[in-house]
Amino acid sequence: MTTIHLVRHGETLWHAENRYAGISDVALTPRGLEQAQDLAGWVRRRADGGTRFDAVVTSTLSRAILTARPAAAALGLEPRADARLVEIDFGRGEGMTRAEMEGIFPEAVAAFLANPATSPLPGAERGLDAVARAREALGEITAAHPDGTVLVVAHSTLTRILVASLIGMDVERYRDLLPSVGNCHVTTFELHPDGGVALLAYNVPPSA
Repeated sequence: MTTIHLVRHGETLWHAENRYAGISDVALTPRGLEQAQDLAGWVRRRADGGTRFDAVVTSTLSRAILTARPAAAALGLEPRADARLVEIDFGRGEGMTRAEMEGIFPEAVAAFLANPATSPLPGAERGLDAVARAREALGEITAAHPDGTVLVVAHSTLTRILVASLIGMDVERYRDLLPSVGNCHVTTFELHPDGGVALLAYNVPPSA
């Protein structure tokens, strides 16, 4: 089995206003950079306790790469970026708040909120398509490290819908069942060669 520690990136400049940051390359705040150091401390403690990390894989967006770098350095590893782990593309919603979107395309927002896996915002990626690409990436990670432990740094919405899919939840309800994941919080699961999945922890702060 492969153990995956899936982490959301640190706080970004759009965090305070809760703007939709999908494929937009939004910079980390100073707090986000501090959170990346907290994550590095988390992996150090795990490594000191005997956990061997075999790889660090990130989204290709800079907020994920910059979050992963201190942790990778602490482990003596070079992070590898994979475009299949980027956040869901929110199309016309990129950079907007929900209120702003509701003022421009209210019906599309309502459809998205009701069925976020299959009713994307205008010009956006379907949630199910994002799940498919992310699961493909995880499958390759598992094949490369069949008995290993891998740190994966990605994004909030992708993490929630991916976890829902992996453990058999209704992906259309991921917003209700998994309403949030904190910056640099860790979600841990095991992927088995036969396709089995065990969720060990969800949304755990790196201070834990």
